[in-house]
Amino acid sequence: MLRPLSFTFALALPLIAMPAQAQEIFGGVYLHAVDTPLSLDTGEHGTDIEAGYRFAPIEGLAVIGKPAPYVIASVNTAGDTSFAGVGLSWKIGKGKVYVRPGIGLVVHNAASYRADPATGYRTDLGSRVLFEPELAIGTRLTPRLGIEASWVHISHARLFNREQNPGIDMIGLRLTYAIN
Repeated sequence: MLRPLSFTFALALPLIAMPAQAQEIFGGVYLHAVDTPLSLDTGEHGTDIEAGYRFAPIEGLAVIGKPAPYVIASVNTAGDTSFAGVGLSWKIGKGKVYVRPGIGLVVHNAASYRADPATGYRTDLGSRVLFEPELAIGTRLTPRLGIEASWVHISHARLFNREQNPGIDMIGLRLTYAIN
């Protein structure tokens, strides 16, 4: 577990060294391993507690919509897959309601090999490093406080292992708090 977390922090270091002040912190509660068309049953369950830190949008990346870098961590309360990573997100909409797509890379602590005893089908995630696409729909409750309905997916898209790719989907609510 120490090596993947070291990798995540190494990825996050350039983001931490950015001169811009943080835009917001966020945290939420998610249902773990929700059955969607993008995932297969991994035999996992439980609830995830997620927390993150979103930096100010990067002005120099205006050509792709000024994404905001973020760091994220998710802990599964049942002892199943937890993860940490970094990514970029875009806030679309200037009014009270907005959409926030994002994409990141995470490392996780799940077993490197796991199979369903009944079927023999592999249920491990196939790679220690995974993509983390996400999508949220949010609204501002106050000038600083917001709430987002959020979907987070982790998988390797069969890029790191052609044999299988069950992925895990999490769906939940998170609060955001603007710092600056």
